Amino acid sequence: MSGYGPASVPAVILAGGLARRMGGGDKPLVAVRGKPMLEHVIERLRPQVSAIAINANGDPARFASYGLPVVEDTVEGFAGPLAGVLAGMRWAERTLPEARFIVSVAGDTPFFPEDLVARLSEGCGRDENTIALAASPAGTHPVFGLWPIRLADELEAFLRTGESGKILAFTDRHVRINVPFDTMDVGGEEIDPFFNVNTPEEAEQADEIARNLQARDPA
Repeated sequence: MSGYGPASVPAVILAGGLARRMGGGDKPLVAVRGKPMLEHVIERLRPQVSAIAINANGDPARFASYGLPVVEDTVEGFAGPLAGVLAGMRWAERTLPEARFIVSVAGDTPFFPEDLVARLSEGCGRDENTIALAASPAGTHPVFGLWPIRLADELEAFLRTGESGKILAFTDRHVRINVPFDTMDVGGEEIDPFFNVNTPEEAEQADEIARNLQARDPA
């Protein structure tokens, strides 16, 4: 199918969350192992996709060093991951008209699977009416999903109703599958690959995970 397959799937990194539990600012710019989490996310994502955009509101200059397009929410007055997914869809429609799907990932989750896009793509069965979401033993991770771009108008209408900004409130209206991912063994400890950083303590834990990953898989 045209526009299908990991090599032809663009991605949007959802980087709009404020680090309130970390004192404010852009959470994806919090350092892990000496560099911003966003940099870890980009490095892990780039080999999996055809193009990347960052979803964030406000001054885009703070992300200029990454050389990636920054797309704002297209639904005014709404702050949430679904608005970021929609912004990514609209960006793909404008710049990558052959794309049929877009993948979303969180900017504060630096250890997500290196086969994320391939597994989500396989899971949806090339069906442009099916949404594929990542899952692990800890539960569903709806920010990590593969979305048919043809649902953009429907998603925008849903968001404009103001009923709910929760991802599952939208996906439950469609065919949705959960694609399971296992935990990873890091330094003898089982770690959820969708571990995300919300607090200074979790940033320290992420530092340790990154150190153990580097020792396990030296470049």
